[in-house]
Amino acid sequence: MLAIATAAALCGMQGYKAIAGWAKDLTPKARERFRCRREKGVYRVPSEFIIRDVLIRVDPTALDQACQQWNKAYAQDDPSLAVDGKTMRNAHDEHGQQTHIMSVVGHQTGVCHTQKKSAPCP
Repeated sequence: MLAIATAAALCGMQGYKAIAGWAKDLTPKARERFRCRREKGVYRVPSEFIIRDVLIRVDPTALDQACQQWNKAYAQDDPSLAVDGKTMRNAHDEHGQQTHIMSVVGHQTGVCHTQKKSAPCP
């Protein structure tokens, strides 16, 4: 859920309704990549209510600590990380939508710690 909210915010969505609308527009493959709940063979995105409820309830301190633990486990030589996204020109998926990639890069080492193809930004 937090990954969906983060990706939507990176695509310019502001507020629960915009995030929920962005999530509803995700393709089935994108919903699978975000590990949405699967019911009867269909991946379901969280509702606007669930998105709002989770974002209100998430403890910012705990989230910050979890991010720091990830950094310590996977990017200990990089106290600062950059999350970046790009739209690849002339790269289209099977539905004709442009391909978007997101990555986490260390400021100090320049190492790309992770890179994923992301859901399209509406």
